[in-house]
Amino acid sequence: MNTRDMVILSLITAQAIVLHYIEGFIPVLAPGAKLGLANIMTIVTLYIFGARYALVVSVIRILLGSLLSGNPMGILFSMVGGILSWLIMAILKGYPEYFTLVGVSTAGAAFHNLGQLATASILYNTIGIFFTYLPMLMLTSAITGYFIGFASRHIIDYLEKHV
Repeated sequence: MNTRDMVILSLITAQAIVLHYIEGFIPVLAPGAKLGLANIMTIVTLYIFGARYALVVSVIRILLGSLLSGNPMGILFSMVGGILSWLIMAILKGYPEYFTLVGVSTAGAAFHNLGQLATASILYNTIGIFFTYLPMLMLTSAITGYFIGFASRHIIDYLEKHV
């Protein structure tokens, strides 16, 4: 990796942390239902630099973003959801004939929510949380995943032309 790429990755990571922090000020409809603005930067990294660097950006963003926003307990939920989301996006990105960037983003959003629900289910020793939150979280992940994928596509197109 050259110096230019390291600087770009550092800027992407900083932007992800800022977006994570800003998103904390946006009201949510239900626990766990967020826009996922910081995931724009993870998807941009996934498509420009690859899966390994996208994981690094995601983990650093989750750790620092959660600590800076004063939510250290959120690290566990975000980390499980983030890693599961990254994993499914990295896999699906390998099949561009079946999954567009928007589709990859939407799947990532859905699996992020599934990871958080699984974590809550294990911590609170109940499967009932899936029945309560899963339908609403899957609907919101479809909407937000589309939005995040759409925004990511435009950022990637811009970067490929101008950077």
